[in-house]
Amino acid sequence: MTDHSAQPPADPAAAAASSTTPAAPATPVSDLHELRDIIRRFSGERDWLRFHTSKNLVMALSVEVAELMEHFQWLPTGAMHELDDAAREGIRHEMADVLVYLIQLADHTGVDLRSAVLEKMELNRRKYPVELARGNARKYDVLAASTASAAADATGGDAGQAR
Repeated sequence: MTDHSAQPPADPAAAAASSTTPAAPATPVSDLHELRDIIRRFSGERDWLRFHTSKNLVMALSVEVAELMEHFQWLPTGAMHELDDAAREGIRHEMADVLVYLIQLADHTGVDLRSAVLEKMELNRRKYPVELARGNARKYDVLAASTASAAADATGGDAGQAR
């Protein structure tokens, strides 16, 4: 979301006014950018942008995640068949709240969420190679340690040790 040319104007009234005349984008707008613009407009119209500090947005995000967790808290497994229609609706709304605050935080801090996800997925590919991680829920450092241990066992105990 690093499209700094589209950062919200300092004047919320200008933000609301600029939302009435959308310019045609040169390239297709991503779903996240479209949502960002909708959220900016909503917040600008209400003069809420001044409250959107990184601290406040992170705290609000945390609260919304906790509210999402409440829907699953005392269920045996959290499987969808354990939820009624009202709970599913509540989950959907809380997920929307989480996404709204995440998009606002990304917008406020200049993070392009799509790029950040692609970058993180590449890091995760390296930390969790398919041959080690398939069907295994262990964290990457445990996977690496178990691989080094297995290699040490196969070579007589000294594989992976510094000399």
